[in-house]
Amino acid sequence: MKTKEWHVFAAIVAAGIMCFSGVLIETSMNVTFPTLMQEFNVNANGVQWVTTGYLLAIAVVVPLSAYFIRNYSAYRLFIISNLMFLVGVLTDGFAPTLPILLLGRVFQGIGTGIALPLMFHIILTKSPLEKRGSMMGIGTMTTALAPAIGPTYGGVVMAALGWRAIFWFLLPLIIISFILGLRSIPTEKVMRNEKFNFMAFIMLSIGLASLLLAIEQLSVKWLLLSLIALGIFYYFNSKTTLLNLRVFKHHVFNRLLVGVLVYQAMFLALSFILPSFIQIGLHQSSTVAGLFMFPGALIGAVLGPISGRILDQIGPVKPISIGLIISTLAMIGMALTFKYEIIWFLLGFHIMTQFGSGLAVNNLMTATLSQLDQNLSADGNSVLNTLQQFTGAAATALAARLFASGQQQDLQHGAMLGSRTGVWVLFGLFILTLILFSISIPSLKKQWPNN
Repeated sequence: MKTKEWHVFAAIVAAGIMCFSGVLIETSMNVTFPTLMQEFNVNANGVQWVTTGYLLAIAVVVPLSAYFIRNYSAYRLFIISNLMFLVGVLTDGFAPTLPILLLGRVFQGIGTGIALPLMFHIILTKSPLEKRGSMMGIGTMTTALAPAIGPTYGGVVMAALGWRAIFWFLLPLIIISFILGLRSIPTEKVMRNEKFNFMAFIMLSIGLASLLLAIEQLSVKWLLLSLIALGIFYYFNSKTTLLNLRVFKHHVFNRLLVGVLVYQAMFLALSFILPSFIQIGLHQSSTVAGLFMFPGALIGAVLGPISGRILDQIGPVKPISIGLIISTLAMIGMALTFKYEIIWFLLGFHIMTQFGSGLAVNNLMTATLSQLDQNLSADGNSVLNTLQQFTGAAATALAARLFASGQQQDLQHGAMLGSRTGVWVLFGLFILTLILFSISIPSLKKQWPNN
């Protein structure tokens, strides 16, 4: 391999390890929630902030990615991202209280929020055109494998060594990533010095955080604060663009975007509900809860690239339609299965949901972003990533709320009621997605005539 190609490959691997670590820690911590609830003496509403706060930090940082990339070198951004994540991991490895644990999660979210867009920026700008597809495959594989491994990793490590070891075992990965990045990521100078829209950023942060609190607490006061903050954000954003909201003028983009966000809600809600129900409702260990999530997540990760090739051959309508129908039917089956408390039934329906998502999700994202003109594609990607992270945080908060509301009764029976209610809510969202996607099919058939 030529020296320049090796440097590009090593730079992508360095950023990819960071992204892998970020997604791995996101999914592995959900298995620890019942243990954290006991150790810190909090309910599901309190402990869900371990994931929600992390995702909120990513959602706030991602809109800044375009500004960061235009005004700072990839080398500097990588160092900041890596150090932020390292500080977060060390903080959580020693965390004596829940607030300190949450602080560390915010640092990790900031690091991941910088690393995710940076990895794809390096791929698109540094890799040669003839190698770009394979380099993109390496990049996406790192983030696709982490959710499959995360719950199992979290469950096994916690059962053997305790939940803090989940963070300690990430240190070698972070150090390898840091050394590799220092040696391979180019240090070119960036001449631009744009004015940063600080007020828009602050108002967006307040708006998203207060909206999340409104969902978590079902509070009108937080909702009003969120609406006011987002209104002020809209005003300042119209002066100097932080997020390009013109993408929402495309109606097919909006309808397909709902499907992307519903799947994101499903991923995060189920990653909270199922491990918690298995441990609290079925009295299984964290290892069993982690292993339970592995087959479905692995199937979803493997199917992703295959479904992309299917789209290239026959267009997006058939794979997305089949995937949505399978996932919707799986939601019904899962909701009806909770009361029987049979883990194998739940496992089968979870595999069904992930099989459906493997067919649909990547193709939904491709179809969604393909509705935008090329000059809006980067803005559309930024908006989509921001909403994805926020939706994941909101879904986790709502799932925790429903789970905790069920537990006001008997703990085991309440876990079943809360879990079942959460899955029925997801079923309703999938019905909405099916309706909106059906309306969009004529437009997609025009765009992909080979349907």
